[in-house]
Amino acid sequence: MTIVQIIFYFFLVVVFIQFIYYSIFLTQFALLKPKKYSKKNIAVSVIICAKNEAENLKSFLPSIINQQYSSFEIVLINDGSTDKTLKVMQKFASENDNIKIVDVKNIETFWGNKKYALTLGIKAASHNFLLFTDADCKPVSQHWIKEMSSHFGKQKTIVLGYSGYAKVKNSILNKLIRFETLLTAIQYFSFTNFGMPYMGVGRNLAYRKDEFFNANGFMTHMDIKSGDDDLFINQVAQSKNTSICFTKESFTLSNPKKSLKSWFIQKRRHITAAHRYKGKHKMVLSLFFVSQFLFWSLAISLLIILFKWKIVLSLILLRIGLIFTVFAFSTKKLGNKDVLLLLPFLELFLIIFQITIFIYNLISRQNYWK
Repeated sequence: MTIVQIIFYFFLVVVFIQFIYYSIFLTQFALLKPKKYSKKNIAVSVIICAKNEAENLKSFLPSIINQQYSSFEIVLINDGSTDKTLKVMQKFASENDNIKIVDVKNIETFWGNKKYALTLGIKAASHNFLLFTDADCKPVSQHWIKEMSSHFGKQKTIVLGYSGYAKVKNSILNKLIRFETLLTAIQYFSFTNFGMPYMGVGRNLAYRKDEFFNANGFMTHMDIKSGDDDLFINQVAQSKNTSICFTKESFTLSNPKKSLKSWFIQKRRHITAAHRYKGKHKMVLSLFFVSQFLFWSLAISLLIILFKWKIVLSLILLRIGLIFTVFAFSTKKLGNKDVLLLLPFLELFLIIFQITIFIYNLISRQNYWK
C-alpha cells in the first residue's frame, strides 16, 4: 500500500468521525423542539461584575432595571475599576432601591482575578437563584429574567442561556465572531441535551447559590484567571441538574470586538481554561477540532494530487451539506442566518485562528481578565 493510499484511507476515517459528530451530537440541538416551562415567581439576584465599564453600564444597565419581573435585585460588582464605574453604579443605585453595590478593592493574593470579585458578589446576593451577565450585555427583551428563571426546578439548579453578538454590516470579522459564537452555543446546547453538559457562557448563565457553595465556589480553579463560567459549569453540571434555555426572549446581546487583535486577546483568555475540563470533555472536543483540521488538510492534499478526486470532492460536498443542515436548523432558533452562505470559508478561517491561539498560548500567558 502506497503512502497516498494510506492518506486516503485515513481521510475516510476522519470523514467518518466528522459525520458521527455532526449527525449524532450536534443534531441534538438542531432538531430539538423547545419545551414549554411554567413561569415561576422566584426571587432572583442578577449579578454583573464590571471592571472599567462606566460607558457600557450607562448603555446596558437600563435594560436590566426595566425587566418585567416581580422580584429581583441587581448586584453590581465594581472590580477595582480605575474609571468612573463606581460613580455610575452609585447613580443607578440612588435611583433604584433594588440595586446593591459590592465595591471590591484589589488585594495582592487575588489581584486581577475576576473570580475573587464574583465570589464576594455571590456572597452579597440576597436570593438563592443567581442570574449572571456582563456589563456590556443587553437582554433582547424585558422577559429575560422570567424566561431564564422558568427553567429552575427541584432538580434543575443550572440554566444555560444563549448570548450572541450584534451584527455589523459588511464585516467579515463580525461574521466570523458570530459564527464562532453560534458554533459554541450549538455544541454546549447539544452536549447538554445529550446528557453531557460541559460549559456555559457568563454573559447568560444562571445557577443556585447553594450549588456554588456546595462546590466550594471557584477554589479548584482559582489559580486560573479565566473560567468563572465554563470551568465552574464543567465542574458542577450533570445531566440531571442542568437545563438549556433558548427562547428568543431569553437571549442577551453584546457588541462584538471591532478588530482581529482585540478578538484574538479575548479568545486567548477563553481558551486558557480548556485544559482544565474533565477528561471525557477534553477528549471529545479535541477529537472534533483535530478531525476538522485533518479533514480539510487531507481533503485539499488529495485534491491537489488528484487522487480519487471524485470521491474526495463528493465527501467534501456531502459534509458541507450536513453542516449546512445542522446550522440551518440551529439558526432558526438562535438567529444569524446570514453566516450560512459563508460556512466553509468561516470554518477554515476559524480553524487557522484557533491553531494560532493554541500555539501562542503555549509560549505566552495572559494573567488578568481585563
